[in-house]
Amino acid sequence: MNTFMIVLAVILGIVGIIGSVMPGLPGPPLSWLGVLLMYFFGGTNGAGEPMSLTLLFVLLAVTIVVTVLDYVVPAWFTKMTGGSKYASWGAIIGLFAGLILPLPGGMLFTSILGAFLAELLLAGKDAGPSLKASLGAFLGFLSGTGMKLIVSAVMLYYIIVYI
Repeated sequence: MNTFMIVLAVILGIVGIIGSVMPGLPGPPLSWLGVLLMYFFGGTNGAGEPMSLTLLFVLLAVTIVVTVLDYVVPAWFTKMTGGSKYASWGAIIGLFAGLILPLPGGMLFTSILGAFLAELLLAGKDAGPSLKASLGAFLGFLSGTGMKLIVSAVMLYYIIVYI
């Protein structure tokens, strides 16, 4: 049973990293579940010490903060560059379209395009302000994704250390 739980923890850590980039999968919470499994079923680190409860709660706090910031940061970047809620929604719709459409640049290109078109067509802005807002929405997406990716990678590191 311990081996199964350890393998499951590693899988959760890897899926957490994938979920940091793919929309729809909660990356850091999945990675934290892997850390939680290592806390209860894992071994020790190289020095023979078990994972501390303090580390578990610190990683939980970081997971909560990053998950909340992932919703706040993209909206802040969009608003900072003069965008509206349409740019944010256009970027999200563009992300999902990038998963389906085989375009060069994939999700990155379709995210910017979705935000641009939403600002241009729905918010009624000119091309210049629409482009600026779409780049703000894209930077917000990149910031949120980067935070989630770093946190999930750190948690996968701790999962591996405590095998």
